[in-house]
Amino acid sequence: MPKRKVKPYFKNRIEAIQKIPSDMFEPMDYDLVMNANYSFPPTVLCIIREHKHSGRVKEHIYQRGYAANRKIKQLITNEQEFTIIDQEGCQHIYPQLPLYDDPLA
Repeated sequence: MPKRKVKPYFKNRIEAIQKIPSDMFEPMDYDLVMNANYSFPPTVLCIIREHKHSGRVKEHIYQRGYAANRKIKQLITNEQEFTIIDQEGCQHIYPQLPLYDDPLA
């Protein structure tokens, strides 16, 4: 049986970055960042960033709409928070299942 390749671990250094004083960074113009016209390659339809309850974020990249729709349905039924990024923009979703007041249900 062939051995599996182990992915390299890239250590998260967020604590070290947060300790740096803010005056060490150059100020950024909000309009410049928002109007940068970033685009995805033609093979990428959308990116879904799943926000776990532990605070971690898992990113999924999709090429086909049906696969992205299936992941969105799964996240909504699990009542998980997520972000969808596509060519049109960025939407942050807080899923709440609708409460139906149907007397026949």
